[in-house]
Amino acid sequence: MNDKARTIGYWIATGLLGFAFAAGGLADLSGSPQVLEGMAHLGYPAYFATLLGAWKVLGAIALFAPRFPRLKEWAYAGIFFDLTGAAVSHAAVGDAAGKVITPLVLVAVAAASWALRPESRRLASAPKPDAEVRVGRPALAT
Repeated sequence: MNDKARTIGYWIATGLLGFAFAAGGLADLSGSPQVLEGMAHLGYPAYFATLLGAWKVLGAIALFAPRFPRLKEWAYAGIFFDLTGAAVSHAAVGDAAGKVITPLVLVAVAAASWALRPESRRLASAPKPDAEVRVGRPALAT
């Protein structure tokens, strides 16, 4: 995949994911009757909407903020946990397949965003030790 296609794919996936999390987080923070009813339906206390809403908004901000690659890694992890938890929660209460599949589709979008992210948004990889350099004697040396 060339760099231009990779960049376009990254921004499409990240834009969709960021919008979904920002909008969902703001809806959760609103404490609307629909949100509270949805939380109760899943068996969660009302305050859980505030907690999830704050995390979702902060995660969306982290995705778009320049630099901070470690923060982005944590945001992607949180997004994965949130979405897979949502799918399991909906399945556990017997919701329709669409409510179980939708968060899993967003997991795929998150995975695409993560996989396509540019080098500037990745953690620097640790240098690999040189296989030729040895310190001390081998354990079985005579």
